[in-house]
Amino acid sequence: MVSKTRERLIEVARQLFVRKGVENTTMLDIANASDKGRRTIYTYFKNKREIHQAVIERESEQIVSRQRQIQTETVSASKKLENFMRARFEILRCPTSQKPHEMMSLLNLLEGSRVGKTRRLAAQKEVEILHKIIQEGVDNGEFVPEMAANLASMVVMVMQGVDNTVAAENMEVLGFEREATFNNVISFILDGVRAPGCRLPDSDL
Repeated sequence: MVSKTRERLIEVARQLFVRKGVENTTMLDIANASDKGRRTIYTYFKNKREIHQAVIERESEQIVSRQRQIQTETVSASKKLENFMRARFEILRCPTSQKPHEMMSLLNLLEGSRVGKTRRLAAQKEVEILHKIIQEGVDNGEFVPEMAANLASMVVMVMQGVDNTVAAENMEVLGFEREATFNNVISFILDGVRAPGCRLPDSDL
């Protein structure tokens, strides 16, 4: 069972790290802001480094929460892969004021000082999820094994481009309609990896 106190401490620490920076935030600051005594904090965390790592872990999980949900859906691997990519494209398509919390968290991290550790951890988790989806497609005959071998690196490269909001804006300047371009990229990847004659469930069509 997740401790509400621990989660409260992590959230307060995250807010302080964003506002003051990690170096300028003390354990006493976290204690005061969370209305908890220092003894309570040290019950859950040995030091600031440990609570900082917990913040990174939590934010990385927020980034991949949608991908984890996609992986467990009862649809074909092809549909999971499509949904995986669309979930990332959604970040750019949705107006900032309407973005859900995990999307705003991702955008803040991409622009913030903690981008390194958090983004690397989130990327590792995304790759693990992606490999599971790809392996599922290979195992059930949806994906050509030889093509699937390089699929993860291709998708990751595309997703890194999606994360670059400047590049996305330049697409429109160059005359490429963003939605159509995203759809073409998804179709290109799926057509390239899908086994010939593979029959998808009607729900996926």
